[in-house]
Amino acid sequence: MDMNQYLEIFVEESREHLQAINEHMLKLENDPSNIAIINDIFRSAHTLKGMSASMGYEDLASLTHQMENVLDAIRQEKITVKDHTVDALFESVDHLEAMVESIIAGGDGKRDVKDIVHTLNLIEKGEDPDSDSGTPSSQTGSEDTGLDEFQKSILQQSIDQGMNAFTVKVTLESTCMLKAARVYMVFEVIEKISEVIHSSPAVSDLEEEKFDQDFTVTLITDLDADEVQTKIGKVSEVETVSVTPFNATKEASEATQEAAAAIETDKPVEKKQEKEPENTKNAKAAASNKTMRVNINRLDSLMNLFEELVIDRGRLEALAKEIDNGSLTDTVEHITRLTSDLQDSLMTLRMVQIDTVFNRFPRMIRSLSKDLGKKIEFNVTGGETELDRTVIDEIGDPLVHLLRNSVDHGIEMPEKRSEAGKPEVGTISLTAYHSGNHIYIDIEDDGGGINRDKVLKKAIENNIVDEAMAEKLEDEEVFQLLFASGFSTADTVSDISGRGVGLDVVKSKIESLGGHIHVTSKPGRGSKFAIQLPLTLSILPVMLVTIGLETYAIPLSNIVESIIIPKGDVMKAHNQLVIDFRGKVVPLVSMKDVLEVESVGEEKDTYSIVVVRKGDQMAALIVDRFISQQEVVLKPLGDYLTNVFAISGATILGDGKVSLILDCNDLIK
Repeated sequence: MDMNQYLEIFVEESREHLQAINEHMLKLENDPSNIAIINDIFRSAHTLKGMSASMGYEDLASLTHQMENVLDAIRQEKITVKDHTVDALFESVDHLEAMVESIIAGGDGKRDVKDIVHTLNLIEKGEDPDSDSGTPSSQTGSEDTGLDEFQKSILQQSIDQGMNAFTVKVTLESTCMLKAARVYMVFEVIEKISEVIHSSPAVSDLEEEKFDQDFTVTLITDLDADEVQTKIGKVSEVETVSVTPFNATKEASEATQEAAAAIETDKPVEKKQEKEPENTKNAKAAASNKTMRVNINRLDSLMNLFEELVIDRGRLEALAKEIDNGSLTDTVEHITRLTSDLQDSLMTLRMVQIDTVFNRFPRMIRSLSKDLGKKIEFNVTGGETELDRTVIDEIGDPLVHLLRNSVDHGIEMPEKRSEAGKPEVGTISLTAYHSGNHIYIDIEDDGGGINRDKVLKKAIENNIVDEAMAEKLEDEEVFQLLFASGFSTADTVSDISGRGVGLDVVKSKIESLGGHIHVTSKPGRGSKFAIQLPLTLSILPVMLVTIGLETYAIPLSNIVESIIIPKGDVMKAHNQLVIDFRGKVVPLVSMKDVLEVESVGEEKDTYSIVVVRKGDQMAALIVDRFISQQEVVLKPLGDYLTNVFAISGATILGDGKVSLILDCNDLIK
């Protein structure tokens, strides 16, 4: 059977189960006696094992099988959850995630997991893996063949079809000098009379003589046990050959069949003894029938079609005004309402809970805190907040950088916190929430705060500011220096920070998404990084203005106010034209000069000004005329025009003309 048709579903469900295991493992670490959490982890591992076996990913199935054994031993109270147990399970998840990523990249999902399987095996037996000096490769595989569910299912199917399945244990003479050569001769005989399903130790280890005197081979053949024993026994320096029939359990077969059905029907597998109440199953079935997976490429295609519809809608509106026909105007207004509703529905389809990004951070914080020897409590709020998928895809890396910065630079060591009269356990909070047409993400810690003097000293050393300017800077302006290119206050180089790659990468990415980042901090009490992002990037509300003979669009998210002022109100400060805007001095920028546009029409006694904001900085843009506000479709300029100053994209207006969209971040910068 061609299993590739199930690959996409397998990948999606594998990621979901691995994420679920990660989340429940963090809970288990804080509540190791909670059987309900262990059962949740067990179910995810059990389902993942069956799916992997059905798809033929042996290493995945083997590792999840061993994880399942450890979890089952915990459930049966044969062992207790200790630090090394949690660490081993987390390491197993890392291996599983790497194997799934390998499969996504077109690989076979194979990975050397002997060491972690050996560690899990010791934990299952109640032994401390830290005190174990042996390696799995030095042990014989004669007692445990290490078969996974996929291999067991093949053996069972062969038995059902009238074939013989045997486990053959071959012991070489103690005087055998060339063990690898004898193994080769044994395998040459075996492969002529049978099909090899599994060997223990692995063939690569046998070739390198990483075994004592015996090894085990599981095979399928038409011959009976005596014939197999006789043929292998003829190989010289083979002391004994033990051939025993393989008894594939019904449980292995059923687990594989259930997993195959799960992949085919897109439903999770549950162990038979853990039956759910009928009403719960009915409720789940009803919920699953009302949802469906849709390839994101289809949504992107639908979005592109809708964007063309928005452009045509603008054209219809322009034509309706020119013709001035009542029936046409009514029809266009109806189409406008319908497309607005369609836009809301389509945007909702593209919205993804930010939890999909937040979910990976608790595990990261745990690992970092252990590496640094810090105690950290990590709180996540607002994971259900929804954001456009295009923004979701880009925001992950900046958040990782900011969180690592909070762990490394923000939270102090436990002893230092105690000396300052603070709890040994530091707190980092990650919060997301909606407000208007924006989403806000806050990263806050109760650490030592940002050292203003240290930041200024470093900025002066790097020639980012001079000493005279440094004395005049407000706290917010000082903190913004952290985002200067190459700026870092780390005293030592580590894997976490101090490599000269500062927060400038974070700021650049956030601004490329049309967002802003603000920093506040209090010495000894902590810091807060607040990110503001637009809900969506593809369709945006703008103000249309004319500059010369051209029409330009300014995103409403950047606009503070549009005003008309007499030319006499313009002042000069430090050779720069400025205006007094609500008690604040704001620099005046002539867009004709910036865009090198020729003047048209008569000179006026007033300026038409659009005040725009980027963070706490503002600028007043001089334009010729305000036209109107409308929603436009943002189109990229293409690879040839990626570095055009102050232009972020283009749009097609209702009259069919192209209008450039101004990048206010560049203008203020």
